[in-house]
Amino acid sequence: MENKLEKIVSLCKRRGFIFPGSEIYGGIGGFYDFGPLGAELKFNIKQAWWKDVVQKNRNVEGLNTAIIMNPEAWKASGHVSGFSDPMVECKKCHSRFRSDFLSAEENMGKVLVLPAEPAKQLDLLMQEKIKCPSCSKVDWTEPRQFNLMFKTFVGPVEDSAATAYLRPETAGGIFVNFKNVLDTMRVRVPFGIAQIGKAFRNEVNPKDYIFRTREFEQMELEFFVKPGEDDEWFKKWIDERFNWYASIGLKNIRRFEQPKEELAHYSKGTTDIEYKFPFGWKEIEGVANRTDFDLKAHSQASGQELSYTDPDTKEKFVPYVIEPSAGVDRIALAVLCDAYHEEEDRVVLKLHPKLAPYKAAVFPLLKNKPELVKKAEEVYAVIAGDFNVAWDDRGNIGKRYYSQDEIGTILGVTVDFQTLEDNTVTIRDRDTKEQIRVKLSDLQKIIEGRINGEDFSSFK
Repeated sequence: MENKLEKIVSLCKRRGFIFPGSEIYGGIGGFYDFGPLGAELKFNIKQAWWKDVVQKNRNVEGLNTAIIMNPEAWKASGHVSGFSDPMVECKKCHSRFRSDFLSAEENMGKVLVLPAEPAKQLDLLMQEKIKCPSCSKVDWTEPRQFNLMFKTFVGPVEDSAATAYLRPETAGGIFVNFKNVLDTMRVRVPFGIAQIGKAFRNEVNPKDYIFRTREFEQMELEFFVKPGEDDEWFKKWIDERFNWYASIGLKNIRRFEQPKEELAHYSKGTTDIEYKFPFGWKEIEGVANRTDFDLKAHSQASGQELSYTDPDTKEKFVPYVIEPSAGVDRIALAVLCDAYHEEEDRVVLKLHPKLAPYKAAVFPLLKNKPELVKKAEEVYAVIAGDFNVAWDDRGNIGKRYYSQDEIGTILGVTVDFQTLEDNTVTIRDRDTKEQIRVKLSDLQKIIEGRINGEDFSSFK
């Protein structure tokens, strides 16, 4: 039987959520294009995050920084020298893989915990008889570190002096603008700087559909706090971020505290928020206590003072940073997996109303009746000013309902002959399939109510 992920991939291609990148040329590994519905879904996720993190917090400011930065910034952060993954190559078919992603064959996909030394890593791969996923042979090269940074050149000459990098994360642009925001926005510690944007990593082997790709979007917050108050804020932001996932209807999530021995060198503590995908529990967001590593590193490399002076006490210090960092594409995949349901007579995406690409679909009962089509167009024009609305006049009304169910449209709005007489329409709820008759004048209020979580039965 086709597994759930395969069904979701098929639905996403067929209904305009996600397409393989450059598909007419055979595609390109690790890159995907988001279609009309996928673009709306991602926009709604980002908008929900921005409202929760930036707009509702008086002490958080937004930012939008350049993808390409002065390469010295990435040297200071350690990315140029140390942003790498262990890679091995199969000697038989020459396929390449992250060695820490190769799994023991009869071991339920358990990832090997590799020692630091490449020779010992190779010994473990051979002892465990780890087979190449491409050709099933057991003949590996010694693991070597593979830098994930995408290189490019700035200017007309492609030489070492013109080398630059596509950013591997959005946080770098926040740290180098710490002083600018501090000087222009009159903020006081504790305060945060948030950003949504593209990031690029030359992954050894992208996998699991859009979960691990080479181009992706991040939603990151760098929250600057006084040393000594960092543990309190760390716990607070873990709770805040976990609760946000509940607010967008995501189930099957958990917190995972990374063991001390596995923490990044800059981290005092990191807690991941994980979702149970069809391929297992995986991180969709990490919340890290980065201490003062970033500001000190950039201050030393740039020669610029990146400290903070309390205006009341005159105490001067380099702030610690709490960083919630989430992947938009990973969240979109989690949302699609969570929403996908198969029922006896239909497939339905029970997306949270905040995230649904279309909030309503307008149907003229019969497309060959000009008076119905005209009235339906009037209804569409009114509500489309406030919500993203679909127009559907294909086939019988039942098929139209099920077609909209499959893409997660919250409400179906049918314009029929009674509408011409009394300005009422039939609305149908996606999740329950329940139908009620309502006044056209109430339609916008009802859609708004469903988006805000009101139960459909309350509109009777």
